[in-house]
Amino acid sequence: MDHELYRSILGMRVDFTTYRQAVDTIFRLILNEKKTYVCVANVHMVMEAYDNSEFQQIINHAGLVTPDGVPLVWVLKLLGIKNAERVYGPRLTMELCNEAARRRIPVGFYGGTHEVLQSMTDQLKKSLPSLKVVYKFSPPFRPLTHDEETLVAQDVTESGVKLLFVGLGCPKQEKWMAVHTESFPAVLIGVGAAFDFIAKKKPQAPEWLQLIGMEWMFRLISEPRRLWKRYLYHNPRFVLFFLLQLILTLINKRKKKVD
Repeated sequence: MDHELYRSILGMRVDFTTYRQAVDTIFRLILNEKKTYVCVANVHMVMEAYDNSEFQQIINHAGLVTPDGVPLVWVLKLLGIKNAERVYGPRLTMELCNEAARRRIPVGFYGGTHEVLQSMTDQLKKSLPSLKVVYKFSPPFRPLTHDEETLVAQDVTESGVKLLFVGLGCPKQEKWMAVHTESFPAVLIGVGAAFDFIAKKKPQAPEWLQLIGMEWMFRLISEPRRLWKRYLYHNPRFVLFFLLQLILTLINKRKKKVD
């Protein structure tokens, strides 16, 4: 990828893109019948990748890695991409569904509970009546057996889905996409909690909190038992390790100027 279009944040690639560019890129991949996956990145993902080199490689081999979290947008700007902007998973999901409805591209959803999937697709049908939802599956909270995996691959293929949204949460959904990308004739995109938000099963942070990078606090207060480790453990480490990366980057720039 062109140097000007992405940055490495603690070893993990994050691309510079906008909603329009991301939608165009994803549909270009679909029309070219590329078997690949898209990651929607935040601080949690960066730290999971920092702690696990195999997971880092999964992200770095994605077809696109969008900056979902506002802190990553700030970081991209500090690393020289001055016009970096956020590409937020739930909004990107809606933008993609809108484009899929316009182009008559069939979509599918993998993840979430039966209730969430039903509520989400009901919401989508109201706002996008021409959207072709040809596949949806709520997997159990255990690993699928080999036979079940084979059946899922068969069902996805037979459905004709071209864009498959995956809502299993990070890092599970990215690992799942990397394993299955060659099995499905579709572009996969991991969108985390977007299913719950679109289904209106979980509240989204107010826009003003999102703009100042404090969405994590709203989510932590909403789901403390599930999210405390993600935010209270990962966030301080991210700040520390990125500051070290930034200092080293500035030192290397000065050395190049001297040389």
